[in-house]
Amino acid sequence: MKKLIIALVCASASFAATAGGNIDAGKALAEKYSCAACHGKDYNSPIDPSYPKLAGQHKDYLQHALTAYKRGDAANGRSNAIMTGQVKPLSNQDIKDLAAYLHSLPGTLAVHR
Repeated sequence: MKKLIIALVCASASFAATAGGNIDAGKALAEKYSCAACHGKDYNSPIDPSYPKLAGQHKDYLQHALTAYKRGDAANGRSNAIMTGQVKPLSNQDIKDLAAYLHSLPGTLAVHR
């Protein structure tokens, strides 16, 4: 019984990590697709001021934006040809992994009241 409980706990922890995105897998994807080339080595200093800072950004926002780019969703302002080409090959899990990684990084974004 003890082994079954341990196995269930391990399985649910593994599922939670996958469901929420895997930071290490996201880091590998960011390197593979050269995200830093445009968004900066630290993902806080993009090469063009019109490009977003990604480090520390909310996971759900990143997932939504990447999914919209993948669809080429002009209605949501996500019809950039370069980004669409970058995210087309990504699976939904890849998008979650990238979002988890970028969210985990220290960012310079701030909310002011």
